[in-house]
Amino acid sequence: MAGRGDNTKARPGGTVDMEPVRRAIAGCVRSVAGRGEVEVSFANDRPGMTGTAIRLPELSRKPTAQEVAVTRGLGDSMALRIACHDAKVHSQLAPQGADARAVYDAVEQARVESIGALRMAGTAENLAAMNAEKYAKANFGGIQRQQDAPIQEAVAMIVREKLTGQKPPESAGKVVDLWRPYIEDKAGGQLDQLSGALNDQQAFARVVRHILSSMNMAEDLDDNDTETEENQPESDDDQPRSDEQNEESVEEEAGSEAAPAEEQQSAEEQMEDGEMDGAEISDDDMTDDEQDDSETPGETKRPAGAFDDFNEKVDYKIFTQEFDEEITAEELCDEAELDRLRAFLDKQLAHLQGAVGRLANRLQRRLMAKQNRSWDFDLEEGYLDTARLTRMIIDPMQPLSFKMERDTKFRDTVVTLLIDNSGSMRGRPITVAATCADILARTLERCGVKVELLGFTTKAWKGGQAREKWLGSGKPPAPGRLNDLRHIVYKSADAPWRRARRNLGLMMREGLLKENIDGEALMWAHNRLMARPEQRRILMMISDGAPVDDSTLSVNPGNYLERHLRAVIEQIETRSPVELLAIGIGHDVTRYYRRAVTIVDADELAGAMTEQLASLFEEKQAGGRRGSRR
Repeated sequence: MAGRGDNTKARPGGTVDMEPVRRAIAGCVRSVAGRGEVEVSFANDRPGMTGTAIRLPELSRKPTAQEVAVTRGLGDSMALRIACHDAKVHSQLAPQGADARAVYDAVEQARVESIGALRMAGTAENLAAMNAEKYAKANFGGIQRQQDAPIQEAVAMIVREKLTGQKPPESAGKVVDLWRPYIEDKAGGQLDQLSGALNDQQAFARVVRHILSSMNMAEDLDDNDTETEENQPESDDDQPRSDEQNEESVEEEAGSEAAPAEEQQSAEEQMEDGEMDGAEISDDDMTDDEQDDSETPGETKRPAGAFDDFNEKVDYKIFTQEFDEEITAEELCDEAELDRLRAFLDKQLAHLQGAVGRLANRLQRRLMAKQNRSWDFDLEEGYLDTARLTRMIIDPMQPLSFKMERDTKFRDTVVTLLIDNSGSMRGRPITVAATCADILARTLERCGVKVELLGFTTKAWKGGQAREKWLGSGKPPAPGRLNDLRHIVYKSADAPWRRARRNLGLMMREGLLKENIDGEALMWAHNRLMARPEQRRILMMISDGAPVDDSTLSVNPGNYLERHLRAVIEQIETRSPVELLAIGIGHDVTRYYRRAVTIVDADELAGAMTEQLASLFEEKQAGGRRGSRR
């Protein structure tokens, strides 16, 4: 930002007091945001923003001018997001596809940054330093092929160049050059229209939608704009949201790339996977019975009556199930690669282990506190009741007395975590989801709650063998779902965590994450739960978007998969004993699920999961405490 002074103060020993610089940066961030209540903090963590709380990287003791400029640029970018971005408008006009949404989001961030760059020369310099650093750490300079160059970054850089006249930084390498001919050939005319709509977010978003349509990445806005706007108020009425949820909680686009993989890997690498701050959850604490439990058979029988004739009732067709698969992680990947992927996952999120571990311990304490132990006495077998031994001394003819702990409703519970394995989850969201699922599985099993970890995706992009069969059949109209499902069992409910631990590394495998058909995945996970003997069944969905499968949506109505998802959710929530809850990462799932929460930063996932689960158990335990002798 223009006119910021260097208010550092030297200390004995050559170090510099950076507190004045932090205060100056925080003040400028609030000024650009136009909101005095903005909270600015500095931490050795990934830069990000939640609501009006902004987290910037901690400055070193002797910061270079480049380091300060990058930090200022991050602050400017987030402040401009608060000042110039309307989350409601952005959501209403957003496209459905994951790739299209990535471009749409990146271009919107380029718009708000361009507004600040055109108004303030100092801000323009800070943003340029931030972006140059981002592309350098992402190793854009080493990209030589178009398929390796992220199209969303290429479009954003071209848009920024059109709006501000600034060329992409040298650290961006050939990314723009690899995509420029294609982008300008398909959407050159619409790109020239963006400057005139710079300060009108709605008009700007409409132009971006036309650009996406010209590039064959999304449908033209006119096809679904009316439906989107009509549905929005209905979802608001059906699912009231708190002020905190309604307020935009956006992670800064540039900040999402600013923390490189090298920094993530180096942070707290010495922390063991099983170690947690404040307490430990070790393998030794698990009982022999838990360690000896064998996995359930590969095929789970579907209980009678569960979703019978459901698809016919809601007019949902499946062209063929011949190529669908339900498969375990071990079948998809050999042991050596699973070990390598698991090690990579551990290193990627070593710095997150402490925070997630503390949340898991907090959940464990809350759950353990609810386990009111009750006993049956005067039994002929069980544990020896030492309190009754005095009777034997008084009367040696009295028989020994035994006791047995009752099975509590709390322990008679199974939880399924169903994780979206779609391509839009690639990167940080899937690594955070895998680690949170891993640690929660350990925590819940220590509390006597069985956990099943499942994932869902497709076997191919844009249709697989099912589409080939459809083409070979002469393209019959309205074929219904037209891709090959892949449902993955990472951990069955009866498998001990230590045996399934490495399976979660499979989520890091290149090429695994493809498209997502949420409705059928929910039906699959629900039917597995209904086959379980536990009295209480909980199903948690973790997703980052609406169901998308290009092959299916290209030959069916645009809301075909979403309509089926809504029907499945309605069936489970109103006619099933399974308790359903959902967490959306960067996607408003409250319009689908009655019990749901939406987060913006994947780092919030651990807290959301623990709080949701804890609240479920608190509700169940509130009125059901039984008297007991302890």
